[in-house]
This record gives sequence, C-alpha cells and structure tokens, in this order.
Amino acid sequence: MKTSSALLFILVLLYINASTGWPTHTVCKEDNLEIHYKSCDPQQDFAFSIDHCSDIATHTFNIRAAMVLRHSIKELYVKLDMIVNGKTILTHSETLCGQGHSKLIFCGKKKGEHLYYEGPVTLGIKEIPQGDYTLSAKLTNQDHVIVACADFTVKNYLDY
Repeated sequence: MKTSSALLFILVLLYINASTGWPTHTVCKEDNLEIHYKSCDPQQDFAFSIDHCSDIATHTFNIRAAMVLRHSIKELYVKLDMIVNGKTILTHSETLCGQGHSKLIFCGKKKGEHLYYEGPVTLGIKEIPQGDYTLSAKLTNQDHVIVACADFTVKNYLDY
C-alpha cells in the first residue's frame, strides 16, 4: 500500500512539473486597476500581495512577498522590462546585493532559507500609466542563476 501511495505521489509531482507552467495570480482588482502575475521560473512559484491596489498611486504602498530560496544570494541583480504590445519599451537593471550594495535585508541568505518581506515599497512614479502592459522582473544571483522571475500584467483603465 505504501509503495502505491509513493508511486501515485511521484506521478502527481511529475504531472505538475510537466504542466504548462505556474498559474496566474491576482494581486489586486480594484476600481479601474488590475494587477496579475505569473512566475516565469519553470521550477518555482512564489507568493506576492499588496494591501490595497489604490495605494500604488500614492507612491508608497505595503507589500508581502515570500519564497524558499533555491540558490544562495551573495550578489543579486534585478532586470525590469516594460513590454507593450510585445515590444520592450523600457529596461532597468540594478545591483541589489553585492560588495558595497546591500539594499535588501535578505542579502546573504542561503539556499533553502525562507525569504519573506513585508513592508513599504516606493516605486518613484507619480501615476500608473493608462493602458495594458507587462512588467517583466528577473532576479539573478552571482552565478547568473534565476532566483525569482515574474511577469506582471497591469491594466489601468483610467488615470488616477
């Protein structure tokens, strides 16, 4: 009986791993603003939430993000792309962790540790542009391995 249960569990894991990808998660859907995300890392999904969607337009808003690290973070780099109609119109890259660059509390975390952040975030923008677009975020470590990757779909029907 234990062998058949273990075999069934392995088959379920293989089926999940062979599926088309991670589900799309709704971050918020308030008034005229919708934000969804999907992990683009084939091996790991993560949790992300915002207290109130409407707070994004106020410059600073509270988020929660969590995941288990598959790779250590000695150095961490982020690359952000804004994509409209399939074309990248804006790219931003930045070092988040590294020698003399420890902007985040989880710099130095090891493989297998939980990464959890809850607190304020400031985007540095005055308003969210009207329209439908994708923000692609990719975090890589010192070995150029993906630590986290997500595509955020943003739909803003009216300016704030």
